[in-house]
Parts: sequence; structure tokens; C-alpha cells
Amino acid sequence: MDVKDYMNTHRERMLEELLELLRIPSISADPAYAEHTLKCADVVADHLRKAGADNVEVVATKGYPVVYGEKLVDPTKPTVLVYGHYDVQPADPIDLWDSPAFEPVIKKTELHPEGAIFARGACDDKGQFFMHVKAFEAMVATDQVPCNIKFMIEGEEEVGSVHLEDFLREHKERLAADVVLVSDTGIIANDVPSITTGLRGLSYVEVEVTGPNRDLHSGLYGGAAPNPINILCEMIASLKDEHQHITVEGFYDDVEELSAEERTAMAEAPFSEEAYKKSIDIGAVEGEAGFSAPERMSIRPTLDVNGIWGGYMGEGAKTVIASKAYAKISMRLVPHQDPDDITAKFEAHFNKIAPESVKLKVTAMHGGQPAVTPTDSAAYQAASAAMAHTYGKVPVPVRSGGSIPIVASFEQILGLKTVLMGFGLDSDAIHSPNEHYGLFNYFKGIETIPHFHAEFAERHA
Repeated sequence: MDVKDYMNTHRERMLEELLELLRIPSISADPAYAEHTLKCADVVADHLRKAGADNVEVVATKGYPVVYGEKLVDPTKPTVLVYGHYDVQPADPIDLWDSPAFEPVIKKTELHPEGAIFARGACDDKGQFFMHVKAFEAMVATDQVPCNIKFMIEGEEEVGSVHLEDFLREHKERLAADVVLVSDTGIIANDVPSITTGLRGLSYVEVEVTGPNRDLHSGLYGGAAPNPINILCEMIASLKDEHQHITVEGFYDDVEELSAEERTAMAEAPFSEEAYKKSIDIGAVEGEAGFSAPERMSIRPTLDVNGIWGGYMGEGAKTVIASKAYAKISMRLVPHQDPDDITAKFEAHFNKIAPESVKLKVTAMHGGQPAVTPTDSAAYQAASAAMAHTYGKVPVPVRSGGSIPIVASFEQILGLKTVLMGFGLDSDAIHSPNEHYGLFNYFKGIETIPHFHAEFAERHA
């Protein structure tokens, strides 16, 4: 029996095991879900043991634990370190889900005619990292493990992997490998496979604007007292000019411009602006002048307000001038931009434009370096050959607009490049209500991953 036959034989069980995993609300950002998140780590460890991994351990950190397991078949063979995360985003806003976020259901959609699993974490990242566990199970069961394989599944990716760098340093010898393999990205379409060759970095800040020492009656004080909400909105509005260029001084200093050849290659990748608009129900695309929508979403830096609040937000009316206003702002970065440098430039700029009538506080939340994967490496070529085998066509190399901050740390601390071989779709609503993941994608991943290991073992020799 080969790996694909094994997968088909155990297809229903492999699906049900994923559904059980998705029923665990492992929300790392909310301490109220700590017990569930810890339980999820134990469940993942149990699945690794049952799949055939050795030395499986739930390794404590200062936060949520890292699940480790390995199968070392031959010291002369290369080693692949598989990374994923078992924590998920909060389900909010809960009322926008068509079904409960942690009660997975399978429904057919236009892009997933075979059906998709609707649940928080279905695509990001439980459905994707679990493909590796099931592919590994099939490889062990059929005695087709062509290289050494290690697993490192963390529980804090959705809060910035805040303790993983310490884990990497403390366990550097145990984590020794030749490449890191990650499935936390996507493909262009189910009939257009692609491999992510670049990730944007991230600078994430929270700003607090304080005016009067208490909330004020808007009739008695309005017109003279500074209104922090109004002022914050004006400050945010000034962060981009009429061409949608970011006005933070020095923001673009280290941005490397793509060559004409690279821009041409991006333009040749399949993209329908009409389909994009339809998928998120908008009338027009917006963004930085002089760049296409795919370029704006991948190889250009951005600045977006992720949340803004202040004042009275309860039922009915309350006529107050709030004492404070807040916003959370993310800046996606491209190669050569440093998150600490960008955060410092943002703070300096925001302080400069703040009026004297208010006090300003900028707090750096978390960040991450951009990352690029060379397409001429043995690992990338192995991923390309694996996807070509199962999809019947060579995958397109693409840059992703998303961030996986720990990827840069893999290179800095472990000295390892990362291959980003994901199987989700951009339309799978990760971080949003009604997140989902196609059955086709889940099983195609399980089918493809063993080919990667075989191809890498052969090419690395």
C-alpha cells in the first residue's frame, strides 16, 4: 500500500480527527481559554504519538507549551523540521458566524464544490499543520519515511510567538535540521498551485490619546475642551496622502524596489480584480498609486488601523467628550525594513503631529522581520516537484502579504531557511467569521507532503 492508498483508506478517520481538534477553543489571546489551549497541546502530542513519532513531549515555556516529536531514521539523511501552531484567533464577532465557531460543519461553496470545513482554525492553522501529522502517519504506516522528520507545534503564534525565540535558543541542538517546512500560507486557486517565496514583516502598535482628566459633558465643555477621539481620527487620517503614500517620515527609506522583470512576473500570475472585489463585496479596490492590487498586497509596505475606540459605546445616547481615545495600528513591512526601526519612526512621527492639547502614548505590541525564500534551493525545488506531481502543473512562486514573524527567527537562531508550502485559499476567511478550509485542500496536502520529503531527501543527497 502506498501513501495515497493509505490516506484514501483512512480518509473518514483523518477528517473526523481534524474536526475533533477544531472543537477545542484554543484561543491564546484570551486567558479565559487557557485550559482549552493547554488541552489542545496534549491532544496534538497524542496524535503525534499515535502517528509514530518518537520522543514526543509537551515542552513548557513561559507561556503555552510547544509540542515536539521526531522520527530519526538515518543520520546520513537530511532532516526536515515541521512547524505549525495549535492556537487560534478569537471568534469575535461571534454574531457574524453562520454556525458556531467551534462546532465545525461541512458545507459546499463556489470555490470548494467538494465541501469545506467551517470552524475557527480550520485553515489557520489546525487544518494545515494536521495535514503534516496525517501525512507522517501514512509514511510511517507504509514504511516510507525517506528522511528524518521533527515536529515543533507552538501555541502562541496568534499572539506573536512571544516565547518561541527563547525556545529555539534553549533547544537549538534538538531542533537541528536542514530546512523548516511550514503550511500556514495558501495557493492562488485549487487549479493554480503556488508556493510562497516571501512574507511581509510586521510592526504592531497601540496608541492612546489623553485629553481632559475625566469624561466631560459635551454641552458644557464642547467647543473648547480637546476631544481625543476627534484628534486621534485627524491624526490617523493624516498618515496617508492623496496618493495613499504613507506619510511617516523615513517609512520608505529601506524599501527595495522590485525590478521590471519581477513586476512582470507578478503581473503574469493569475489575478482577477473583478473576482477579488466580488469575494469581499466591495465596489472598487484602493491603495498606493502606481502599483497593482497584487503588488499592494504583497511587495509593498502598508499601514492599517485594526481597531479604534473611545467614549460611550453602550446602548442609547450619552453626551460626553471622552477623556481618552485608542487605536491599534499594524504596518506590514517588506525586505530590509526593520520592525523596531519602523516602530520608532511611527512613534516619533505621531508625537510630532499630536497637538499640545493632548498627551500621547505609543506602545509597541509585537513585530516580526520580513522573510524571503530562494527559489533555487533544494528545498524549494523539492516543494515545487511535489506539488507538480500531485497537481499536475508546476506551482507559481508568489510573495505573500501576510506575516509569520518566527520565520526570520528560524534563520537568525537556527540558521535554517523555510519553505512555505501552504494549501489554503485567500478566500478561506482566516481571522474572520466563517473561516473555512476545503476538503480538497486538506487531502491534497496530505497527499503532497510525502512527495516533498522524498524529493528533498533525493535532492539534498
